[in-house]
Amino acid sequence: MASRAANTRRTASRTRNDENAAPTQAGLRTKTSLSHLGPAQKVSVASTSGTAGAVKKPVAVKAGAKRTALGGVVTNVVKEEQYEDEKKPLKAIGKPTTELRQPLASRTNNAQPTRPIASIPHRSKPTSSSLYTSEPSLSVKSEDPLSEMDVDPSKSTAAAQMQMPMQMLTVDEEAYEDESEEEMEDEEEEEDEEDWLRMSEEDAYRAQEQLDMIRSTFKDDVDLFDTTMVAEYADEIFNHMEVLEESVMPNPRYMDFQTEIEWTMRTTLIDWLLQVHLRYHMLPETLWIAVNLVDRFLSVRVVSLVKLQLVGVTAMFIAAKYEEILAPSVDEFVYMTENGYTKDEILKGERIILQTLDFTVSSYCSPYSWVRRISKADDYDIQTRTLSKFLMEVTLLDHRFLRCKPSMIAAIGMYLARRMLGGDWNEAFVFYSGFTESQLVAGASLLCERLVEPDFETVYVYKKYANKKFLRASTFARDWAQNNAATAF
Repeated sequence: MASRAANTRRTASRTRNDENAAPTQAGLRTKTSLSHLGPAQKVSVASTSGTAGAVKKPVAVKAGAKRTALGGVVTNVVKEEQYEDEKKPLKAIGKPTTELRQPLASRTNNAQPTRPIASIPHRSKPTSSSLYTSEPSLSVKSEDPLSEMDVDPSKSTAAAQMQMPMQMLTVDEEAYEDESEEEMEDEEEEEDEEDWLRMSEEDAYRAQEQLDMIRSTFKDDVDLFDTTMVAEYADEIFNHMEVLEESVMPNPRYMDFQTEIEWTMRTTLIDWLLQVHLRYHMLPETLWIAVNLVDRFLSVRVVSLVKLQLVGVTAMFIAAKYEEILAPSVDEFVYMTENGYTKDEILKGERIILQTLDFTVSSYCSPYSWVRRISKADDYDIQTRTLSKFLMEVTLLDHRFLRCKPSMIAAIGMYLARRMLGGDWNEAFVFYSGFTESQLVAGASLLCERLVEPDFETVYVYKKYANKKFLRASTFARDWAQNNAATAF
């Protein structure tokens, strides 16, 4: 009987010391738990033959032990078996803990990581994967931000070679250096052929010398009483804008690593954005911001053909939210695409474009800001400004003008408008624009080539400015180009 009671007490003691054991019926009937006082010390009680007058021996309290409120002894000494069990590694219960999700991330990983076809210009690292691929998934499936792009499978061999360790590449160093030098020379020749802005050192020196002389001698009439012009801060403002426009320039050759789209498709997209822009009576800056977002996004992402329009409508949606006082809703942008894309696709596209471009929207200054300053040279002539606005929007359709900064596009538009209206590019225009005539002739010549193309009358920008509201600027400019472009430049 005594041994059975001792066994019962041992079992109860083990149960109390085992925190993973299921609660017993007896335990459920006890009072509030005192586990915060520590596990109770197992004490062996000597019993007599079971008589009622049996006397218990006093319990020896070890060093470091203390008594509980009920008279029990608490100590840190446990069985060796329990100590050995605690040293064993714990087994995970349930599913393993998953990693934190990245923005727009998914828990699946089914994509094959690849490498972009061509080198990407230096940009801030995007935080999400490409939305605009032929795959319907929008999740980030690799640490490489470019891994989910649409790439040419024929380039996979070259991509694999780029990922091989350097120790495994056995290439003759001298031969490699010769080949790299030849490739660099070929690239320079290609850039020389495509970069129409490049001037000879002598011409560039003369243009800079003329500009410095005009800036030192020209006297700017500042109206300090016109507070809207903030004349006392104008120089600092435009100097800051010159720095900003350098940071938001797209890659003028981004179509080299695009696999499905071409420059003609970009022209079609911009022509459609012009229609959307006029249909909802948005501000002029909204259109320029949207086109800049499209070009900058395509400079760092490979986009499939079926997603190209989604890039354009999402960029217009972002620009409208940034620039407009009352921007069109997402549902209206869905209606613009004739339900070609859903509301969720546009909203997800907005997040991915902004994350890819590091939320850099306000740094872009449209050419309209520079035109307002240049127009001061002719006392804000309405005909010159309207004609220059038409010519500037024509540059949106021509990818060759991606090399131009917004300030130069404004100067080219004003210069060609002055030439068409019989004016000259005097010192006042050089002072306010920051460009001499020799720097603008090449761009004006490209614009005239665009105006005389046989299918130019079919583009929407021509129909837009053929309206009486815009002084029929497009018809006048096309007629002048057909009659004078061959001999003017």
